[in-house]
Amino acid sequence: MRIVFVIDKIEFKYFEINELVTSFWLIKESLERGFEVCITTMDKLFLDNNKPKAFLHKTSLINSGEKQDMVYDKKNFIACLNDFDLILFRPDPPVTMEYIFATYILDFIDKSKTKVVNNPQGIRSANEKLYINNFPELTPESITTSNTSLIRDFVHEHEEAVLKPLNRCFGKGVYYLKKGDKNLNTIIDSETNSGETPVIVQEYLKNAMNQDKRIIVIGGEVYDECITKLSGKEDFKFNTHEDKFFKKTDLSDKERAIGNKISSKLKEDGLYLVGLDVMDEKLIEINVTSPCFFIKEINAMFNVNLEKRVVDYLESLVISK
Repeated sequence: MRIVFVIDKIEFKYFEINELVTSFWLIKESLERGFEVCITTMDKLFLDNNKPKAFLHKTSLINSGEKQDMVYDKKNFIACLNDFDLILFRPDPPVTMEYIFATYILDFIDKSKTKVVNNPQGIRSANEKLYINNFPELTPESITTSNTSLIRDFVHEHEEAVLKPLNRCFGKGVYYLKKGDKNLNTIIDSETNSGETPVIVQEYLKNAMNQDKRIIVIGGEVYDECITKLSGKEDFKFNTHEDKFFKKTDLSDKERAIGNKISSKLKEDGLYLVGLDVMDEKLIEINVTSPCFFIKEINAMFNVNLEKRVVDYLESLVISK
């Protein structure tokens, strides 16, 4: 099988076996199966008339003492993406115009020859903060707007809220808002660029402290393996990828029902690799761009090889296309 991973620029710069990066787990597993794996970044995609092409780098595993290192050939080559079996598009947000244009290039891939995961049209339609509004009965109350007065009114009504930018990840730009806080107006004005940039503001879930669960959905299947992401002592949100900030956990019946209820919609939209964020049994985000599956932590906690199951599924997608 021939695979292209479109990865983040920082991952390309420091390309190695990094156990914190989901894409690297999947690349290593693919190489161990004898697949041909190439890597590229968004800026190296282009259209030659209507043919989607890219500057690619071949990857390989080399023995280094008792372990294997993952390397790539520094010399690139140009190839048509239609000549590959699978394209995995996994750059991290922010979702900029460069990001959107990259998905447009992927639209020109011949779907009868090559599978693209996640589907570029699906990615464009599934903003990670707004897509949850397709399932309002599963989510906390929210408002999405650039209007500063509406945001202040929402905070006054709910007394506590969480403000999030619409195109970022890893908790960047996420703020806790509280009625009566002297910095409230400053935060709102700053994050909306004085009423020019839309944000989403969700009610603060009072029982959500240390209940930030990542639910993995692969090909519409809700996985049993689940972890809770813990917040730091001086923060209300998870933002540190260290072992002490993860806890093995089980899915409640309601959380499993959330995953099952939206799984068919995800698959219909071509969103095959997805991470759901659930707090206090409420759906707060649907991660579709480059969802982290916390493979290192899940493998250790549940004694599984999650990367093998994911690549098994990707291989089945190619076989069935």
